[in-house]
Amino acid sequence: MLVLDANILIRAVLGSRVLGLLRKYAGQVEFMAPDVAFQEAHEHLPGILAARKIPVAPAMETLDLLMELVQTVEAETYASFEAGARERIDKRDEDDWPVLAAALALGCPIWTEDTDFFGCGVATWTTDRVELYLAKAAEREQ
Repeated sequence: MLVLDANILIRAVLGSRVLGLLRKYAGQVEFMAPDVAFQEAHEHLPGILAARKIPVAPAMETLDLLMELVQTVEAETYASFEAGARERIDKRDEDDWPVLAAALALGCPIWTEDTDFFGCGVATWTTDRVELYLAKAAEREQ
């Protein structure tokens, strides 16, 4: 199991590496993202797409399709971890607390490109290294 930050959802839409990893390991590893990560991606993607002159509609459809590969973690699941998550991420980006709280609630690492999570007490994986984790997790499932 792995909790995805909004920036990973956005990267899955913009590039091929993240989406490829999600597709490759979807049957063997549970990918999770807090509800607000999907909201954040929906909010920020149109501006990013416009700046890169990428058609918005197909990209937003891809984001919606990600919900088949990535399970949404509802606030009720991680809400009781809010105070601890805010305390751990406090002087960095407090808006990231739901990702950390979801990871704490589910007892699993975070996949992110955001250095604000480094040192928060939960393992974090970046895209250039996450396949090490995914391969081991998939191996355990077999």
